[in-house]
Amino acid sequence: MTLLAQPAAAAEPSCYSSTTNEWVCWQYVEDRREEIVDAAVQHVGITVSAIALAVLIAFPLALLARRAPRLESSILGVSTGLYTIPSLALFPLFLPFTGLSATTVVLGLALYALTVLVRAMLDGLRSVPEDVRESATGLGYGPTRLLLRIELPLALPVFMAGLRVAAVSTVALTTVGVLVSYGGLGNLIQHGVARNFRAELLTASVLCVLLALVLDVVIVALQRALTPWTRGARA
Repeated sequence: MTLLAQPAAAAEPSCYSSTTNEWVCWQYVEDRREEIVDAAVQHVGITVSAIALAVLIAFPLALLARRAPRLESSILGVSTGLYTIPSLALFPLFLPFTGLSATTVVLGLALYALTVLVRAMLDGLRSVPEDVRESATGLGYGPTRLLLRIELPLALPVFMAGLRVAAVSTVALTTVGVLVSYGGLGNLIQHGVARNFRAELLTASVLCVLLALVLDVVIVALQRALTPWTRGARA
């Protein structure tokens, strides 16, 4: 007597199907790897671009505030006030000029980062001891050489502390770019919330946290490389 062939077992539902919808699902990561990588790359690109632009804007503003004390309160007031503008109101202001593009998000995030960076750079410049400036001037250092060779290196630790705060906050704020369809991992988070897609929501959220941690570590490593004398002081 021969045994009848058993029907093939029905494939088990994946851990992110509508019937299971688990929070932790490695199968989702494998199946949607390309989509996740694209979102993460976009997130990093927007974040780094926004921080770089904010530094380029914040530095001359900090120099102006230091050299023209009567403008300090206005510069700090405006840079701080920008952070109070909701993204729903700020991003549309750029749409007539940049449209629905990543540039819109980069400009908005750069303005938000000025709140931290302008004050950090100004505090860093003021942290340079006055007797050091006087000594350098006595040795023949002009204003530009004094800034580049003496003040900036000594102010760098304070600069970098502010940069770390701005970078981590920008990683989180980049998700708001979903308003114009350029939110990086924020796009996945929005989709996960709208569809109650747990694996997508948790994966994107965890990646945001990891990106913030990695960026912070990179900035710390950069600071240590640029200020080797501080390692000896701590030791």
